[in-house]
Amino acid sequence: MSARAKTKVPTATFAHLIPTNFSSAISAWLAEDTPSFDVGGYVVGEAPKTAVLYCKSSGVLAGVPFFNEVFRQVGCMVEWLVGEEGVILDYQGKRIPVAVVKGPARKILLGERVALNLLARCSGIATEARNIRLLADQAGFEGCIAGTRKTTPGFRLVEKYGLIVGGVDTHRMDLSSMVMLKDNHVWSTGSITSAVKTARRAAGFSVKIEVECRSEGEADEAIAAGTDIVMLDNMDAETLKTTAHSLKQRWATLSSRQVMIEASGGITVRTVGSYFSPDVDIISFGSLTQGVSFVDFSLKIQKE
Repeated sequence: MSARAKTKVPTATFAHLIPTNFSSAISAWLAEDTPSFDVGGYVVGEAPKTAVLYCKSSGVLAGVPFFNEVFRQVGCMVEWLVGEEGVILDYQGKRIPVAVVKGPARKILLGERVALNLLARCSGIATEARNIRLLADQAGFEGCIAGTRKTTPGFRLVEKYGLIVGGVDTHRMDLSSMVMLKDNHVWSTGSITSAVKTARRAAGFSVKIEVECRSEGEADEAIAAGTDIVMLDNMDAETLKTTAHSLKQRWATLSSRQVMIEASGGITVRTVGSYFSPDVDIISFGSLTQGVSFVDFSLKIQKE
């Protein structure tokens, strides 16, 4: 290789985010679905078959690595007919072929329901995330759209992955990520100032601290105590925007430290437009992972 030659850097994909321990979760889900005899698998046997994955509703395709791992564990091969990242499945009354699965008949059926559940849920979250991200982009909102920690127990990795594919932020992944001090923390320690000071002592410089605030006065106390992010919680849109503007203006003159403002609490795809503001840095939604519609997929073994 010449001195001028360049090494080709592989293109990053969202699948590269997945930790190696996700395979154990999928093993557990497969075990849950078949805890004893598989009589249906006994009926169809080991004959080699080809099944087609169809999409039967519109949405964003997400969850490919999880689908692949299910079928890898049961001994099948998956060939995707479309890519995952940025792919919109536009269902217009005719099912859309998305992938082909090949393997023994009983093993295709062994992985079928677990794989479809994963894909449908992940794609539904990605679709809702993309819808809200598009609304923000169309309105010229340059801040962050984020999900929350309101996820299904045991399923967080899949749901957070769906948020990323849909084009929004995951917010904090768990309690060991960013520190979020809510009303219960404040009441338990006596004050916002005490909670922030205690948190900083343990979190150090590398972890951000966010404080949930119900008024401008509480936000001022949090900022003065050294919080990095102020969450204005459960405020109506006009009150929130007015409060955010006031805080940004006042603290720009009082401190060189930049404090981020987050809007949260009861915001939905129908109401989010009224919260867009240049003074709001983050808008977070529990609804991105709660009560989201599924994207409909089916897996059909082809007749010979």
